[in-house]
Amino acid sequence: MTIAIIGATGMLGQPVTRTLLAAGYTVRIIARHVAAAKRLFPAAEVVFGDLKKPESLPAALAGCAVTYLSLSVRQTEKPTDFHTETDGLRHLLAAAKVAGVKRVAYLSSIVMRYQSMNGFNWWVFRIKHEAVALIKASGLDYSIFYPSNFMETMLTTQRMGPLVLVVGSSEVKPWFISAKNYGKQVARALQIAQAGQPQEYVIQGPEPVTQLTAAQRLAVSYTRSKLMVLEIPLAMLRFGQLVSQQADYGVHIAEALNSYPEQFEAERTWPHLGKTTLPINSFAAGAR
Repeated sequence: MTIAIIGATGMLGQPVTRTLLAAGYTVRIIARHVAAAKRLFPAAEVVFGDLKKPESLPAALAGCAVTYLSLSVRQTEKPTDFHTETDGLRHLLAAAKVAGVKRVAYLSSIVMRYQSMNGFNWWVFRIKHEAVALIKASGLDYSIFYPSNFMETMLTTQRMGPLVLVVGSSEVKPWFISAKNYGKQVARALQIAQAGQPQEYVIQGPEPVTQLTAAQRLAVSYTRSKLMVLEIPLAMLRFGQLVSQQADYGVHIAEALNSYPEQFEAERTWPHLGKTTLPINSFAAGAR
């Protein structure tokens, strides 16, 4: 089975792609920057494709049984911009039908469920809900994954030099998951997928912890350099909300992460895809 991957070079796309390659799948990476993707994945086939250029997609997908999508809304993106998860997804789904793709696998999010809770209404989450609806209405088989917080974000979007930023204060306890564990579950899901049977899985880690506790555990166990945790009041970020799209994104995602009442649901996932066992301290100790 050949799997086409869009978004392979991203923070969450890379570990999934590596896991699928290690599992023995034939992987074809569809990328706008072919040379850069080939440097990351010399063992994979890399072809050009751009979700903004629908004419590039049918040939890129030809011969693939599955396409895996690791898409996102950029922090600097505006509501009126081209969105890969809706505009690009429409192009992809149309091309997939032409190319004979049988299944679409898609990385979603568990926290997007916060939309409409407590009056919360954010255009980014509307896009993510619309993406799921588009896939389900496509007529293709699908595998949709709803992960909790990724541990990797603490070393990327939350990190500023030696600081790990925690915005706001909350007793909510997400079930943090590592992208590597998630990649293994994706590989297993595609291995057991049957024609005509959709898949939807909540992806969660081994234990629930608050955002602050997660950052503190990461900082203590990280070995490559010294990290410190800095708590930032949400009100401070609101000052830049009107003038900065990135600050507006930060305010909304922080509110959702601090408020969504995540419950443990992976007991229905683990029997199918395997139990996740990597805790935050072990992830941090091995992180680059």
